[in-house]
Amino acid sequence: MSQLDRRSFLKLSSATLIGVTMGGVSLNAVAQEAVKADDPMAVAMKYVAKSTTADQTCGNCMHYAKDAKGDSGGCAIFSGKLVAKGGWCAGWMKAA
Repeated sequence: MSQLDRRSFLKLSSATLIGVTMGGVSLNAVAQEAVKADDPMAVAMKYVAKSTTADQTCGNCMHYAKDAKGDSGGCAIFSGKLVAKGGWCAGWMKAA
C-alpha cells in the first residue's frame, strides 16, 4: 500500500468534500415534490394551486423562494415541498 503525501491527501480530501456537497444539493433539489391538495398542512393553510385573490399569488409572497425558476418553487411554510407560483394560501404576505 502506498503512502499519500500531504499534497495528495489535501487534493483527495477537497475533491471528496466537493463531491459529497454537490451530490447532496442535487439530490435535495430532485427530492422535492409538489404540495398535494389533501396534504394536512395544505388543508390547514387553505392552499390552492391557482389563486382566486387579485394580486395575491405565491410568486409575490414573502415566503416564496426568491431563486425559484419556472412555474413552482419552494416555500417557507411548506418546507421541502414545491408550491405553484400562481397559487395562494392563508399565510400569504406581500414580499418587500
